[in-house]
Amino acid sequence: MTDGGPFNFAFLEAFGVPLRRIAKGEKLFREGEQGKEMYLVVEGQLGVEVGGRTVETVGLHGVVGEMALIDLAPRSATAVALTPVEVAVIDRDVFLSLVSESPAFSLYVMKLMAARIRRMNEAAG
Repeated sequence: MTDGGPFNFAFLEAFGVPLRRIAKGEKLFREGEQGKEMYLVVEGQLGVEVGGRTVETVGLHGVVGEMALIDLAPRSATAVALTPVEVAVIDRDVFLSLVSESPAFSLYVMKLMAARIRRMNEAAG
């Protein structure tokens, strides 16, 4: 594990998590799409956009796409690469394995989601 969360390359390899590279400006996913994966940023930065407005920047060890993976609803945001980005692609089966085998992973994802919701509430208030 690292200070940034319960992630390192051994952790990713142990669960067979594939990596994906995307170019600056490329969209990782779009608002309204069905979400079948969440993504862990291994390198670079993603912008999270809602309604065309950037609401968050996600960097090393950040996750995006977790809400759609958890609740099986359409994506609530678009993720676009602000720099060249490498992400670990975590599908539902791997996610469920990680949740059951690593309480630290579950808590990390919940902590990030809670922080994101708090920031959104502060911005709206």
